[in-house]
Amino acid sequence: MNPSQWIDVTPENFNYSLDHFVIPSHYSKDLESILIPHGVIMDRVEKLAKIIVAQSVGPMVCCCILKGGHQFFADLVNVIKKLTTKDGKSIPLSLEFIRVKSYHNDESGEVKVSLTEEECKEFEGKNILIVEDIIDTGKTMVKLLEKLRQYKPHTLKVAALLLKKTVNSNGYVPDFVGFAIPDAFVVGYALDYNEYFRDLDHVCVISEHGKHKYAI
Repeated sequence: MNPSQWIDVTPENFNYSLDHFVIPSHYSKDLESILIPHGVIMDRVEKLAKIIVAQSVGPMVCCCILKGGHQFFADLVNVIKKLTTKDGKSIPLSLEFIRVKSYHNDESGEVKVSLTEEECKEFEGKNILIVEDIIDTGKTMVKLLEKLRQYKPHTLKVAALLLKKTVNSNGYVPDFVGFAIPDAFVVGYALDYNEYFRDLDHVCVISEHGKHKYAI
């Protein structure tokens, strides 16, 4: 995928003051800045849905990566199901949910994927769309894709809302990307820090105060 096909978020152009948008009062001291406002996210999600449908080859199994991907997943699927292909046909969708965990506090650790053998076998011959909130190092997604390819899906693609620009990346780039973001720990729009901040609409940069307050 060409980088021109996603929005490149830079601190200079995407660094909104917390005073400019509605923030839950219980997080007032826990955030450094708003990186991507909710309205911008929603518009970008609609565009991604149109791109995905334009490239669709038939019925699709949309797989949500829990927990952080659930809001992006819900909004993306809600748009996809209303769209039609160039032939004027809607796309039959089925939904699956995969739990993947790789963080402790703000550090990437051991990757844990919960998929049973029976669940994996159901992907054979199907068009799979993995919906993820953020690609950080890429390690989690690469491991998941390696596992799923063993079960011979017809197509296997990934849509990620965020792609982090980090030196720790293994070079993996999803098929569909919403925004490329700076190397900062972000929360909101269902992305969490130790299960907090999922109730925040915008994608925000967590402050050091917030990291300390909610550390385990």
